[in-house]
Amino acid sequence: MFTIEQIKTAHSKVKSGADFPSYIQEMKSLGIKSYQHFVSDGHIPYYGVDDFTLAANAKWSPIEIAEKSSIEMLKHYLSIHQQGQTDYVSFCKQAAESGVEKWIVDIGKMTCAYYDKMEKEMLAEIIPEP
Repeated sequence: MFTIEQIKTAHSKVKSGADFPSYIQEMKSLGIKSYQHFVSDGHIPYYGVDDFTLAANAKWSPIEIAEKSSIEMLKHYLSIHQQGQTDYVSFCKQAAESGVEKWIVDIGKMTCAYYDKMEKEMLAEIIPEP
């Protein structure tokens, strides 16, 4: 079973989106199968093997999610984040501006999908190998 402390240690190594593939491999080694990241306050429920679940509390005061989502804006912000030009918190604010309510990472499928407030998938990406 994984712990919040183990997740925090893995996350502390992430400086930008460029580090995300390595982070996902570390999460996989902890036994995490998937998680949902809620942009509004940063809380995250994690799902592991044998139906084990663990939730990380909110990380910041609630930020507003744009009512109207923009896939093009999300693609732009995601691109610069993956190039290492923005940090995690900056990307979360940009995702909110783009109308992203949450993203879901499925480690088994190696995908990350972004959803708006209407639960509509905005964008799904394959997570590359590190």
